[in-house]
Order: sequence, then structure tokens, then C-alpha cells
Amino acid sequence: MNMGSTVVRFLSIATLFTICLLLCNANLSAPCKQNEREALLMFKHDLVDLSNRLSSWVGKGDCCNWTGVVCDNLTGHVRELHLAEMPFSGKINPSLLNLTHLTYLDLSNNDFEGMQIPSFLGSLKSLRYLNLSNSMFVGLIPHQLGNLTSLQVLDLHGCQQVQDSYDYDDHLEGTPDSLSEVESLQWISGLSQLQHLDMSCANLSKASDWLRVTNTLPSLVESFHMSACGLYHIPGGIANMTNLKFLDLQGNYISSTIPKWLYRLSHLQSLILSYNFFHGEISSSLGNLTSIVNLELRYNQVAGNIPNSLGNLCKLTTLDMSTNNLNGSVSEIFESFSRCSSGQIESLSLSWNNLSGHLTDKLDHFEKLRVLDLAHNSISGPLPPSFGNLSCLEVLRIGDNNLTGVVSQLHFTNLTRLVEFEASGNSLTLETTPHWLPPFQLSALVLNSWHLEPSELPMWLQSQTQLELLSMPNTRISGTILTWFWNFSSQLRYIDLSENKLYGEVPHIFPSSQFPEIFLGSNQFNGSLPLVSSTVEKLDLSNSSFSGTLFHFFCNNNSEPKALSILHLDNNLLSGKIPDCFRNWKNLVVVNLESNNLIGNIPRSLGYLLSLKYLHLRNNHLHGELPPYLKKCTDLTILDLSYNNFLGKIPMWIGTSLSNLAVLSLRSNQLHGHIPYKLCNLTYLQILDLAHNNLSGRMPRCLYKFTAMASNSEISRFPFDSGSYGFLINIGEEKQIENAILVSKGREVKYGNILLRLATSLDLSDNIISGEIPEQLTSLIYLQSVNLSNNLLSGRIPPKIGDMRWLESLDLSMNQLCGQIAPSMSSLTFLSALNLSYNNLTGEIPKSTQFQSFDQSSFIGNKLCGPPLEVNCSNTNGTVPPVADQKHGGSYLLEDGWFYLSLGLGFLFGFWSVLGSLLLNLPWRIVFSRFQNSIVKKLYGVIVEHF
Repeated sequence: MNMGSTVVRFLSIATLFTICLLLCNANLSAPCKQNEREALLMFKHDLVDLSNRLSSWVGKGDCCNWTGVVCDNLTGHVRELHLAEMPFSGKINPSLLNLTHLTYLDLSNNDFEGMQIPSFLGSLKSLRYLNLSNSMFVGLIPHQLGNLTSLQVLDLHGCQQVQDSYDYDDHLEGTPDSLSEVESLQWISGLSQLQHLDMSCANLSKASDWLRVTNTLPSLVESFHMSACGLYHIPGGIANMTNLKFLDLQGNYISSTIPKWLYRLSHLQSLILSYNFFHGEISSSLGNLTSIVNLELRYNQVAGNIPNSLGNLCKLTTLDMSTNNLNGSVSEIFESFSRCSSGQIESLSLSWNNLSGHLTDKLDHFEKLRVLDLAHNSISGPLPPSFGNLSCLEVLRIGDNNLTGVVSQLHFTNLTRLVEFEASGNSLTLETTPHWLPPFQLSALVLNSWHLEPSELPMWLQSQTQLELLSMPNTRISGTILTWFWNFSSQLRYIDLSENKLYGEVPHIFPSSQFPEIFLGSNQFNGSLPLVSSTVEKLDLSNSSFSGTLFHFFCNNNSEPKALSILHLDNNLLSGKIPDCFRNWKNLVVVNLESNNLIGNIPRSLGYLLSLKYLHLRNNHLHGELPPYLKKCTDLTILDLSYNNFLGKIPMWIGTSLSNLAVLSLRSNQLHGHIPYKLCNLTYLQILDLAHNNLSGRMPRCLYKFTAMASNSEISRFPFDSGSYGFLINIGEEKQIENAILVSKGREVKYGNILLRLATSLDLSDNIISGEIPEQLTSLIYLQSVNLSNNLLSGRIPPKIGDMRWLESLDLSMNQLCGQIAPSMSSLTFLSALNLSYNNLTGEIPKSTQFQSFDQSSFIGNKLCGPPLEVNCSNTNGTVPPVADQKHGGSYLLEDGWFYLSLGLGFLFGFWSVLGSLLLNLPWRIVFSRFQNSIVKKLYGVIVEHF
């Protein structure tokens, strides 16, 4: 055999061997090393694998075939561990150090809660990829990670929430505590090969200054994420990251203008600076970011116009600058896009700014637009018909602008993909034909305050089989609700038809959806209350003409637990007793039955409502003593029992058991006795109204304990809840689930959620309270309204009353106060209502712009002089003649008390036979009782004066 044939044979064998290696790689790969298999088994031993995801990690088999293990085919060494989302807990065993060839380690999305990142991971020198994100590590980030000089990807993302659902209010309360405070990140400078770094939600607040000045961050980084890290400055080293493509700094405390060097990062594809405090204007250098695809600046304080250079960003697909202070013409913004990017943009969010002008009629150029959010601006004019050509549009939000005109079927011609349409709070009219069939299938429709033509529930709603949210309050819909709608609405999770002119009876509500929210209040419905499915979560049937009793509503099928948490049945014609059937309504948070014709006692089973926060029973005919079983409702925030016939004393347990109370109103009942000092334990109390009762004794001196009235701590017990869909869309007029009545400046005012957070009031008027006004009252410096009128208070006005600088209304009339008006009152610059009439005050009215602006009626019935009274102090020689027309002035009311006492008693006995029959009627009995109390109060004052 010659040499040539030998070479041919060798080459043939080599070729066959190579082909075999390629085709039969799995069969020829080397088995794993024994020491590495043992290391993996030790690692498994310290894990808690409840899902048994590592069931294959057993015995003496080839560990290269185990779940999540990748080996080198030639050497058999373990190179990669893919162990994300198993989910594990437990500990990380140091046996991993025996995996000396490990280049890839992913332990993300597990649950190592309470464990610190092991420092020994810094000894895995071959690692190029390390992902420990979302695995509940706590404690310090070990500086030993800086020894991983080959590392290209380091992901320590500690956030437990998806950033798309980021809660700005939670962000303001402080950084997450997933990882402890880090004073320096100098160790990162050793990671010279690093290309991806994510430390989101690690608390780097103490390292913020170091990051600002350092230039040692790895320059090769292409992706840099430090969202919600407590940073106060932009890390200075970013300026040297010339390869940077992705930058995420959202959710920090960075308060500065956007640095100019940022616009020089020409490779940037994604820039996320949302949820910070950036201010100033956006530079025209923005146009230099020609590679940008995603730009997010929402929730900042950026002002001025969006520069026209925005039109240079030809690759831009997502722009979010919502919730800033931007202004300018919205049409100019769309025109800037038209230069090159109008065909690329997919999501445009500019809501909650100050944009004005009209919408362009060239919207059809934005052929890829999926999301358009322009809500909460000042955009005016009509809705252009070109909207109908946005065939890719899925989400359209234009609510709370100044849009006018008619919206017809043409506006929706090609919107076949539209899923969410929110356009509330405009002056728009929707005109459709009775048989119109929309091209879309919506999941959410919000048309608050529109005008529908015809003014009835649209028949085309029947075609929306995917609809979950329907909000059409204040749209002037009238007539009865046809049967088809009640069948259709059973699929909805949220329905709001309140503030319309609908009438007729409401059938039983048994929706097919889980935990729906139904708002039908402020209509003209009548008949009995409907029975409600146990799955309904929120129900508003207030401000209508429902009649009958509450028995069937609460007691039907009472063995089944109810999901209802919010119930408004107020301002109807309901009568009878409140049934004792609340045992299975334990999820109730709000119960509003006010302004009906309910009688009887508060039922005992209300004490089972341990989640109850808001109880409104005002303006009914309830009676009896305040029941002790309410003390079990320890979460009560508002307790309004005013305008009823409750008797007895104010119980001590209100101050000891109901420590969360912010509003306590017992106004206009028949309560007597002293004000219990235990009420002072209500540190959250913002509104206390005990007016129009028969309370006696002295004002408690522990008033200074009302912390919410005494300090600006912004204590609030009133959550703002816009329903389950608050995250989905900005409903123009969010449903306020809570309110309270506050009597101020002589009139009743209803305060909703937001105003309740700010209101403070103390009203003890029309009682028999005596003694001096305690000096401690003046420590409640954030009180806005004080009414102590029509009592038997004596002594001087507290000299430090001027410390109550937020007072807007002060009424001390019809008492027996003496001495001069406290000079400090001239500093009450917010005071807009003052009544000091019918006391024994003397001297000159303090001089201030505020005091001289009040009417004379604020001071009559005293011995005062000076403007605004016509009595000149210089001509009185220190005395002021008595006022002839005194309707109430302490001892001046009666010149001979015993004469009038006998006269009054004779009058009462003379008319008793005439009034007796009338008093058998409950309303007349209430009126007579209050009249009698007022007579006794006046006589009591006279007797005190004489004796």
C-alpha cells in the first residue's frame, strides 16, 4: 500500500469521525465530574424545594442531564445553572465553589427571604453571568462580587413589583428595603468586562454622593438599571458609558435639570427617568438621541415646550411625558413627529400636562399608533374624523380636556382594534343610529358627562361582548332601563350610570362576573330595593326614591357570606327598622343609610362588622342609647349618628375602643351629661360635632391630645379609592366612596375624600356647657372651624387664641363671656366668619383689616366700641350704653328671672291640653322636646346669674 492511499484512508476516517461528532454529539459528550455531582447534591440539600423541581437530582447518574444543569460536552464540567423560578427557599451551600468552571448562574425569582447574598459567590472567578434578581435577598451587597473580573452580566434587581404598576405614592414614602444601605459601590469599578448592571431597589441612598462624583463605573456597560435605589443624583460615571443603550433611573429622588451630557449618549435606545423630580426645560439637544426607541419621563416636574427637535428621533416608538408641567400646542407636537417618526410611533402618552390647541386632522399618518393618552390637558376644539383611520389604535384616552362638538360613527370607522376608550369630562355629543354596529370590541368605555343622542342607553352596547367597565354618569340618559341591558350588564365588573334621569324599578342584581362594582345612585328609581348577589363588592343606590323596608335586602339568603364592602342606600324613602341580619356581611367597610325614615335601635349584629370604617346613620328617627356593641368595630373612621333621637350619655368606650375615629358627629340628639374626658384619646380626630344636645359641665382640658387638630402631621384616615379600575384608566370623575357633613359658617357642607383629609372642626354649640373656655383649646392650631355658641360659657376669651392661625370660622356668641376681645385675634388672617354677639365683652374692638371687615352683627349685644360699630370709643369715657335689641345676652335676657319662670310654667300648663294630641306624633314630639330644652337652658342661665 503506497503512501497516497494511506493518506486518503486517514483523511476519510478523520472526516467520518468529525461527522460522527457533529451528528452524535449527545451520545459522545463526557459525563459530569464526580466531585461536581456531589457539590450539586450538597447544594440541593440546603434548598427547600416544595415544588420538587429538582426531582432529577438523585443517585449517581450523569448530573449533566439534571434539570437546569448545562455541562461542557467535551470536558463534562458544569458550566451553567439555570435555576430561575423554581421556586426555592432555604440556603445557598458553599459547595458551589467546587464548580470551578461555572460561567452562568441564575437563581432569580426564588425566595431566599432573610438571607444575605453569600460573599463566597465572589470566588466563582469564571462567572460571566450572575442573576440573583427578585429572590428576596436582604442585607449588604458583598463587595467580594468585585472579584468577578470576567463578569459581563450582574443582575441584583430587588424589586418585588413590576415597574409598569409602579406606585408613585409608595415611592415617596422611601426606598424598598430588599437590600440594606450601601455606602460605596467602588467594588463595581473592578468589573471591567461588565456590560449589563441592574441593582434596582437596592438602597443606595448613602452611596448617592459617591456615585455622583465617581467616574469609575465600568465603561463597557450597555444596560444600566438603578431604579428605586434612593438616589439623589445621577451617577456621574454614566457620562463615560459611551456604549450605553439602556438607562433606567426611575423611582429615585433626583432633583435637577436633565444634564446636557446625557444628550451626547448617541447609542441610547431606551431612557427611563420617570418618577423623579427633574425640572427645567427639555433641551433642543434631545434631537441628538437619534438611536432612541423608548423615552419615558413621566411623573416629573419638567416644564416648557417639547422641543421641535423631537422630530429628529426617527426610531422612536414609545414616548411617555405624562404628569409634568409641559405646555404648548398639541398640534405642533404632532407636526414635529411628521418629519420622520409618525409612521413609527406606537405609544404616545402626554396626559396630565398643560397642553392646549386643537388636535391635528392628520392623525392618519400615525399608522402604527396603538396607545394615545392625552387626558387631563386643556386641548380644545372638535375630535377630528381622522381618528377613524388609526387602524392599529388599541387605547384612546382624551378625558378631562375642553373638547367640543359631535362625535359620530365616522370617528370609529377603522378602529377595529380599539379596546379602551376613555373620554370623560368633555363637552362632546355622541350621535349614533339605533342600529349602528361598532367595528370594535371594547373592554372599557368611559363617557362621563357626555351628551348622548338619542338620550337613552345605546342599543349598540349589546354588541360589546368583551366589555368589563362601563362608565356613563351624568350623560342625561333618561327613561326606563330595558330588559336587554340588565341581561347585558351581568357580564360587567364595573358599571356607573349615576347622575342620570333613569326611573322605574331595579330588578334583582345577580351578575355573572366576580366582585362587580355597581353605581346607580342619583337617579329616579323607585319601588323596593333589589336583592343583590353575594358576589357584588360595591353598590350605590343612593339619592333615588326606593321605598319599603331593609329586611329582604339584608336578610334574604342570610346563610351565605356576602362580598359587599361598600353600600350606599342614603337619601331614599326607606322605612322601618334596621334589621338584625349583619352576621354574614362581614366584609362591609362603608354603610351609608342616612337621610331615610328608619326607626328603632341600632341592631346588635352591626358589632360583627369588624372591617367597618364608615357608618352613616344621620337624619333618621333612630333612638335608644348608643349601643356598646359598636365598640367591637375598632376600625371605625367616621361615625355619624347626627339628627336622630339617641338618649343617654356619651359613652366612655368611644374614646378607648374607637381609637381610629377621624369624624365623630352626634349632632342634634338628646344626649346629656358631661363630655367624657376619654374622647381626648382620639388622636386622629379631625371633626368633632356634639352640637344641639343637652350636654353640661365644663369643656375638657385635655383637648391638646387631639393631635390631628394640633399638628401638621398630615394624619389622614380617608383613603382615596377610584375603584378596581383605577390602575387601568383615569376615570374623569373618580367615584368618591366616602364623605362627611361639616357645619361651618352657619351652613352644612359635604366634604368628599380629598377635602376630608384637610378639614378640621370642633362644634359644641347649643348645649348647657359652662365654665371658662380652656386655654388648651388654643393648642389646636390647625383647627379651621370652632363653634361654642349658645352655651353658658363665662370668663375671658383665651388670650392665645391668635395662635390658632388657620381658623376660618369662630362663633362664641350667646354665652356669658366677659372682658376684652383678645388682641391676638387680630392675627387670624384666614378668619372669614366671626360671631361674638350677645356676651358681656367690653372695650375696643381690635384694629386690623380682618376685624373691621366684619359686619356689626358680629359684635352686637356687648359693651364694645370702635369700628365696625358706630360707637366711638373716645366719646364713651370707658363705658358703652347697653344695646336695646338684645335677643340673648346672659343675665340681660331677663330683668326678673322669677317672674318669667312663673310666667313660662303657667304658659306650658295652659297649652298642654291643646298640644297633647299633637305630641303623640313623633316629629312634633321632637320639636317640642327641643323647645322645652331651650327654655330650661335659658332659665338655668338666669338662676345661675341670680344665685
